[in-house]
Amino acid sequence: NFDGTLQEPCVMPARLPALLLNATSGIAVGMATDIPPHNLTETGAAIIHIIDHPKATLEDVCQYIQGPDYCTHAEIITPRKEIIKIYQEGRGSLRMRATYAKEGNDIIINALPFQVSGSKVLEQIADQMQKKKLSMVTDLRDESDHENLTRLVITPRSGKVDTDQLMHHLFATTDLERSYRINLNVIGIDGKPQVKPLHIMLKEWLEYRKATVLRRTKYHLEKVESRLHILDALLIAFLNIDDVINIIRNEDDAKAVLMERFALSEKQAEAILELKLRQLAKLEEVKIRSEQKTLEKERKTLQKLLNSDARLKTLIKKEILEDVNKFGDQRRSPIVKRQEAKALSETDLVPSEAVTVILSKKGWIRTVKGHNQDISRLTYKADDKLLCFAEGRSHQPTICMDSSGRTYTLTTHTLASGRGYGEPLTGRIAPPAGVSFAGIIIDSEEANYLLTSKAGYGFVVCIKDLLSRNKNGKTILTLSEGITALPPKKIEDKAHQLVAIVSNEGRLLIIPVKELPCMTRGKGNKLINLAQTKVIAGEESVMDICILSQQDSLIVYSGRRHLSLNAEELNHYRGERGRRGNKLPRGFQKVSRLDRLSG
Repeated sequence: NFDGTLQEPCVMPARLPALLLNATSGIAVGMATDIPPHNLTETGAAIIHIIDHPKATLEDVCQYIQGPDYCTHAEIITPRKEIIKIYQEGRGSLRMRATYAKEGNDIIINALPFQVSGSKVLEQIADQMQKKKLSMVTDLRDESDHENLTRLVITPRSGKVDTDQLMHHLFATTDLERSYRINLNVIGIDGKPQVKPLHIMLKEWLEYRKATVLRRTKYHLEKVESRLHILDALLIAFLNIDDVINIIRNEDDAKAVLMERFALSEKQAEAILELKLRQLAKLEEVKIRSEQKTLEKERKTLQKLLNSDARLKTLIKKEILEDVNKFGDQRRSPIVKRQEAKALSETDLVPSEAVTVILSKKGWIRTVKGHNQDISRLTYKADDKLLCFAEGRSHQPTICMDSSGRTYTLTTHTLASGRGYGEPLTGRIAPPAGVSFAGIIIDSEEANYLLTSKAGYGFVVCIKDLLSRNKNGKTILTLSEGITALPPKKIEDKAHQLVAIVSNEGRLLIIPVKELPCMTRGKGNKLINLAQTKVIAGEESVMDICILSQQDSLIVYSGRRHLSLNAEELNHYRGERGRRGNKLPRGFQKVSRLDRLSG
C-alpha cells in the first residue's frame, strides 16, 4: 500500500463472475464497455457445465444462459438467434418492452424496461395528447405504490380502440420500448482489453477462479504449517519447562542457547521467549497435541487439494452451488417473441368519423360531419356554386382530380369545416394555370373508379394508384390538347355493371364495365366512337357517363326536360365498346347529364 506497511491485492477474490451478474458500463480512452446483467442461477449452471466440459461451445453455454436478465419484469423482445449472435461477436443491441394488461376499458402497464422512469413515460404520452397526435387516449394516471411498484393507467377514448395497435404506437414513440447497447469489452487474464464472446469470458473467469482458490489454499497451508512449527516449539518448552526457565534466567543470549540446546529455529525460539509466565501453566501437553492433530489433518486436506485438479474443480463447483442456492432466483426478464412495433401514421391516429367533402366550381373545399347532408343549404362566395361532393371517413385521404387529368391528395381531417366558405384548394396544391377541377374521391385504397375524357377514352383505376405526395399532383389521365377530363365514377362490381356514355349529339352507348382495361395511368381505350375531326374542333364530345347495374333505369336530362329509360328500353342502346351508339329520341339531342335510378 501507500506506506509499505500492508500488501495491496492485485485482484479481488470472487466466488462468482460479478462483472456479468451486476453489469457495468463505462468509457475509457478510445474504448467503451457495456455489459448487461445476467441471472445468477443461469450463470452458475453455465460455469458448472464448463467445469465438467472444458471444450464447451457458445451454443452449449447458451442452453443455460438464455440472455441478459435485468432487475425489471419487462420483456426482452430480441430474438434468441440475435442474442446468441451478440454473445458470439461480443457486440450488438438488445430491445426491452414494457408489459401491459387490460382491466375493463383501461390499459395497465405493470413493468417498465430497465432504467425507464414511469413519470418520463407519462410525460411523453401526455405530450402527444397535448399536440393532438393521440386523440384515441383520454386519460393517464400513475397508480404505483408499495404494493404495485409499477402501475401506469392509460384510458382509451372508447372500447372500440384497438389496444394492441395503440400500444404498438406507444412502444415505437416512447420509452415503453428501449434499446440497450451490448459491448463485451473486458480486460482478460492477459491484462489486455478485448471484445470477447460470452463463453470465452466465462472460461477466462474460471481460470482466474482456479488461480484464486489455489492462492487461497496455499496461504491457508502456510498458516497451518507455521502454526504447527510453533506448536512443536511450545511442546518442547512444556516438556522441558525447568530447563527453559533456567536458560532464560541465567543466559545472556537465551535465544541462541535455546536454538542450540533444543534444535529450534529462530522463529520457534522467538515464540518461546515471547511467552508470558502466566501462560506457562496453560501449556498443557494434551491441548497442544490436540491442536497439532487437528492442524495436521487440515494440512493433509489442503495438500491433497493442491495436488489434485479434480478436487479443485469439485471445490469450485461446491462453492458456486452454495451461492446459487443461497442467492439465486428465477429469471425476471422473460425473452418473448414479439412483432416489431410501428408508429401509427397521422391518418391512423385520426378518429374515423363520417364526413362529407364539398368542392365548389371555383375550387373552394370544406368538410361537413356526417353523411346524407342537405348540401343545398350551404352558401358559397359570389359567382360560385357547388361542383361536387363525396362522402367518406375522416381518416381516408381526399383525392382531387383536375380537368387536365392530374390527381392531388389531401388530408381530409385537416380540411376546413363546413362553417364559412371553406378554403381555396390552391393553398394546398399547385395545379397548372388555367385548369378547373373535375371531381373529388374519398374511399378505401382498394376501391376502383372509371376515369374518362371528353374525347371518349377511359380506363378503370385503383384508388391507391391515384395517391400523390407531390403538391404538383400526379398525371393519371393522358389528354390531347383541348380535351378535358370528366368526373371519376365509382365501379362497385366490374363483372356485372354497365357504363352509359352519352355524347353532345344525343348518341347513347351502353357497354359492360368488364370490357374496360385496368390501368395505373394513360389514355385508356375508346369507349364510344366520336368523329375525330369534330372532337379536335370541339364540336363533338362526351357529355356525361353513368354507372348502372343490370336492373337500373337511366334518367337523361336535357335542359329542364328529362327522359326515363328502364332496363328493357336500355337494351336498344347496348353495344360493343367503341361503337357509335344510338340516337336518343327527338328533343334529347342536347343532353346535359345522366343519372341512375335503382331498379
